[in-house]
Amino acid sequence: MTTTGRRALLVAGASAAAAALTGCTSDDAGPPGPSAAERAAAREAERVARAEAALRRRAVTASRTLLERYDTTLAAHPALHARVAPLRASVAAHVRALGEDPRPTPTPDGASAAPVTTAPPTGPAVPADPKAALRQLAGAARTASAAHTAELLAAPPEYARLLASVAASGAAHAYLLTEGART
Repeated sequence: MTTTGRRALLVAGASAAAAALTGCTSDDAGPPGPSAAERAAAREAERVARAEAALRRRAVTASRTLLERYDTTLAAHPALHARVAPLRASVAAHVRALGEDPRPTPTPDGASAAPVTTAPPTGPAVPADPKAALRQLAGAARTASAAHTAELLAAPPEYARLLASVAASGAAHAYLLTEGART
């Protein structure tokens, strides 16, 4: 190797070492902040999480409202207990599955498993006629089913499957409360 080649190699090596050392030392007190792409991705993830939380709240509210309708119907017509109580238990399970614990489920003897401290349910008055009350309850089941169905496209896949199942169950409840009694 010639002298010029050695000098060029020495200068190149020294330059590389200086560049490496400059990269290792920094005047910054901490790690570099997130890039613009990382910040945008974080904002999008936060937006998606907020939208999903709102969707879950709407789904729980629809099922909780239906559960309250079952409770008011049962309170107004205790004779319907054998027919309506299993459906009410199913709706309570839906409320839990969708993300919220419902009020305590009454035991078979009519007492609550735990004290109820919530306000009494509000909504339309329960008709005095048991058949009319069942029709009104079936309408509430259809309304909840339609609300769950409307949320399917916005829901993440696993939650969409759950919503579809709950919506189908609501449609079956509506049938059992009205048409199913005719057979």
